[in-house]
Amino acid sequence: MLVTEKAPNFNSQAINRKNKIINFDLYKDTKDKKVLLFFWPLDFTFVCPSEIISLNNRYENFKKRNVKILGISIDSIYTHLAWKNTPINKGGIGNKINFLIISDIKRKIQKLYNTKHKETGTSLRATFLIDEKKIIRHISINDLQIGRNINEILRIIDAIDINSKTKNVCPAQWDKNKETIKPNYKNICEFLKKNHKKL
Repeated sequence: MLVTEKAPNFNSQAINRKNKIINFDLYKDTKDKKVLLFFWPLDFTFVCPSEIISLNNRYENFKKRNVKILGISIDSIYTHLAWKNTPINKGGIGNKINFLIISDIKRKIQKLYNTKHKETGTSLRATFLIDEKKIIRHISINDLQIGRNINEILRIIDAIDINSKTKNVCPAQWDKNKETIKPNYKNICEFLKKNHKKL
């Protein structure tokens, strides 16, 4: 699985924000939207709830960027429901998660996206950013012990958006309040002359 390739489609059961079980199709149900597709190893573990709660806390930031958040693990749909129905102070994620939580109990999606941990059989902490045309624009994969930085995911989405709109490129340390570079020799020289000490 490589950046610039088409994201594989998949179908599976999911839990929606109303805690109902639904059937979900990636291409059909995210038409004209960007997608944050993220995998975690297992429900009722240690780093995982912190990531899901952090994403949920920033749900509106993703929504205004036209990004649909999709979370996936190999747990059953019923384990997902149990985890949502477990209070946060008891190690759960609470029942007010705004995005879909998908079951990959048969591990088909994990195989499609090549996220399997060779020793545990669970998924690594894999993150895929997919644009409206279902092209993968970013991949990051963490080991099980290392949680993701959700603000960094938002930063990369902003970079993808500004490149799509302007064709400008985003240098190191870029965020949405900083300048981009027109992709030519003259502009990179000007940018480096002005900014190299701040990089």
